[in-house]
Amino acid sequence: MTKVDKDIFLKLGQFYKIMGDETRLRILNLLEKRELKVGEIAIRLEMTSSAISHQLQILRYHKLVKSRREGKEIYYSLQDDHIMGIVKYGMEHILERKKA
Repeated sequence: MTKVDKDIFLKLGQFYKIMGDETRLRILNLLEKRELKVGEIAIRLEMTSSAISHQLQILRYHKLVKSRREGKEIYYSLQDDHIMGIVKYGMEHILERKKA
């Protein structure tokens, strides 16, 4: 295995660690439908705004979500369309295993 391969697998492992958190997956699921503010996400997930902000910071750092400012408000949305494809493939796998 080359160093490039090792680096790619290291980054892939880190990516799946980020995606391995239930709260972050629930945030991504909400953002699939439309962009939302921190407070809106917090209400829907029944969590504090502080906890949601922390998770959004992680998701932004890893380029899974993006933000835009409108006046004093900050809106969050998915970085791109393939993010939910990754989540949906995982869900399909889990649901398939339940049927067996």
